[in-house]
Parts: sequence; structure tokens; C-alpha cells
Amino acid sequence: MVDDVAGTPGRAGARATLAKRRSDVASMFDGVAARYDLANDVLSLGQDRAWRRAVLEAVDARPGERVLDLAAGTGTSSEPFALAGATVVPTDLSLGMLRVGKQRRPALSFVAADALQLPYADGAFDAVTISFGLRNVEDTAAALTEMRRVTRPGGRLVVCEFSSPTWAPFRRVYSEYLVGALPRIAQLVSSNPAAYQYLAESIRAWPDQAGLAARLTDAGWRGVEWRNLSGGVVALHRASR
Repeated sequence: MVDDVAGTPGRAGARATLAKRRSDVASMFDGVAARYDLANDVLSLGQDRAWRRAVLEAVDARPGERVLDLAAGTGTSSEPFALAGATVVPTDLSLGMLRVGKQRRPALSFVAADALQLPYADGAFDAVTISFGLRNVEDTAAALTEMRRVTRPGGRLVVCEFSSPTWAPFRRVYSEYLVGALPRIAQLVSSNPAAYQYLAESIRAWPDQAGLAARLTDAGWRGVEWRNLSGGVVALHRASR
């Protein structure tokens, strides 16, 4: 649990690289924790709320089910599952994010853990979901395999992640936004603007919809499908154990 873990705040200006070393990623998110939710809302032009609703519908958590919410951050994505009657376990690598989350949502049971070494039994969850976090994991294949391990047979996976816009002219505009406008806007709203340089880099290096679907299939997930959100800026991938 987050209350039992000691740690230090992230360094000002800390940012990860595309090597995605776990210590760098954790420190970077520690540094953006205080204003993370605000920054997401501004930088996504409010679209993050619609994306969270789409995740909630895709997971379709029922009362009594157990849901693992990985890369849960401050618990913004976890809270709707609890309100739906499910037992949700918000899990994140960043202690700074978890501490902010615990202050804002004390009813949630936050857990500090690494997606590559989850502290849960085989088949412990009915559903596993991760929003905008798989891209930041050091080893995507190992993380997907570990998620599959903790999902019960017949259980489901929902991955919400940045992807590739489907309309070519908009794809170019979006790429220019990532490189130029996003870091400048982050300077106004984020407690660690340097982290958003990494955000832009990691989005541009991430596979498109079909590429991520192939990775899910390679990790043993079945029935992989995806749905584009906001014209493919974000893609929602679903699969079953």
C-alpha cells in the first residue's frame, strides 16, 4: 500500500528517455504529480474525460468484480470502477502520484508496484486496464505477459493509449502539435514541463493501432480488437485471457 512506502519527491525537470528506465519514469511522474490531472485536461483539450468514459464502458466492470487499474496515477481512472461497485486496485510505479491520489481519494486502496513484477496472484482479477501507461513501460512484451498472468481465464484486458490519427492531413498537424505546441503549453500548466518533451517523443515512437494489436496477440491475448477515439489520436484495444 502507498501509505507504507517511503520515497522522495521527483527532481524538478526530471524526465525519462526512450530507454524508459524504471527509476527515470518514476522520478519523472513524481515531478508532475501535483498538477498532473490539470495538465492532462488542458493538453488534451478536455478529451481525456471522454477517453476515461470509453475505458469504463469497455471494461464493463460489474459489482463484485476485481479490476486492476495499472498506471493509475492519482486514481482519476480508478474512481469510476469503485462507483460502479467493483473492487478496484489502483497500482502505479510513482510514489508521488500515489500520494497525491491518496490525498484526493482516500477511499481507494492504492498500491505501489512495477508493471513488470506485479505483487498479485495468478488469475486474481476479472479485468485489467491500463490507460496511457503501457507506452512508458521498459519492456512492453513482459508487461503484457504479466498482465495476462494476473487475469483470470476468460477475463479481459483494456488498453487505452495514444496512437496514430487515421486521417493523413490531421496526422501531420497532430505531429507538429506534439513537437511544437505541446511542450510550450506544458510550461504554463505542468509542474515539470520537461516531462512533456518525453511525452511527445514517446507518442511518436509508439506503434500504431495494428502494431499494438500484434504485440497483444504475441503476448497470448485472444480476440484482440481496437476502437479509435478522437480520430485515432487515442486507440482503445480490447482482448481476453
